[in-house]
Amino acid sequence: MRLLILTQYYPPEIGAPQNRLHELAVRLKKSGVDVEVLTAMPNYPNMEIHEAYRKGKIKEEVIEGIPVHRSRIFVSTSKSIVKRLLNYFSFVVTSYFRGRKLPSFDFLMVESPPLFLGYSAMALSKKLNAKLIFNVSDLWPESAEKLDLVTNKRLLKLAYNLEAKCYHSADLITGQTQGIVSDILTRFPNRKVVWLPNGVDLSFYNSTMISKNGFRTKHGFSEDQKLFFYGGVVGYAQGLDIILNAAKAFLSNSTVQFIIQGAGPELERLQELKKTLKVQNVHFLPPVAKTEMPSILKEIDVAIIPLRKLDLFTGAIPSKVFETLAMEIPILLGVDGEARTHFVDRANAALFIEPENVEMLIEKIQFLLDNPAIALEMGKNGREYAMKTFNRDLIAEKFLKDLESLS
Repeated sequence: MRLLILTQYYPPEIGAPQNRLHELAVRLKKSGVDVEVLTAMPNYPNMEIHEAYRKGKIKEEVIEGIPVHRSRIFVSTSKSIVKRLLNYFSFVVTSYFRGRKLPSFDFLMVESPPLFLGYSAMALSKKLNAKLIFNVSDLWPESAEKLDLVTNKRLLKLAYNLEAKCYHSADLITGQTQGIVSDILTRFPNRKVVWLPNGVDLSFYNSTMISKNGFRTKHGFSEDQKLFFYGGVVGYAQGLDIILNAAKAFLSNSTVQFIIQGAGPELERLQELKKTLKVQNVHFLPPVAKTEMPSILKEIDVAIIPLRKLDLFTGAIPSKVFETLAMEIPILLGVDGEARTHFVDRANAALFIEPENVEMLIEKIQFLLDNPAIALEMGKNGREYAMKTFNRDLIAEKFLKDLESLS
């Protein structure tokens, strides 16, 4: 069986889709699938081609046994819609012309968003005689419309039409959450749609096997301080203002510190908000490589994982939840719906925070400070739940069976 994964984002970039797709590729390869990847020159999150790849220095490489083919992409640090569209469509064009030179595949799996990559995927699936697998990790353009990231009605209509065309062209649609699966099936009841969740490598994120690497010492935190941590994209969807506003309530308690680690379009605004609120107990740290995350998580006490209060996010499961569960860290979860059902109701690994409710976050922070034994138990519950439900090995096995059913 031969599978080509088409994605704009892939390692050495850092991020949720990058890690998720690579981990799936590695496991499928171990199961005997001939997996290759067609992707762009790495540029995320700073929108600059990584130094080692500039001027086309690396066009072909092998990452952990996975052959990776790279094509050019337009990048710009501008936030204008025109530059963002140029970024997406440049890879649509270059990925097609690079991909059409590859040999035939049994399956072509495309990652969406960006939805526009569906153009390249549909054309390449025909050229390479491959059945199309359309993997949806975010309901675009619905999410872009509800977040007011795209307001042009003509562009939105074109995007919704493209979404429908991609779904009708796909032999299989995979959704990252059960909410995404349900949404697609409601609108396209005659399509084959299955759940392909994100997950975690339980051997890599294992607190009993990981030693501290001096994270606290490096950043000036003492061993007796309680570290409340957010790590990931600093973007529009996360609503990270809630952390800074809650931190103000703990300024008099120097043992309580808040960390926001990552990069994204909201970083500068949040740094200015920190100055305005004068919350010196909030610390911004740059993103790090995936290899560093287990040892960092080893040294934090509680994870804060919020999203904005939008109906759109009731079916969302932030990818950072899985690593946190595996590392036995209690979670303050500002996400309602599917994530709340999994991690609060079923796993008893998190406390629910109404999205954007600062007072509720303050209350739950204090609860965990006052009840360390409960926090410890929540952490243990989280790893047990991850082992049963979000184990990457089991997810890959299930997906392979889904592919075999199409053969």
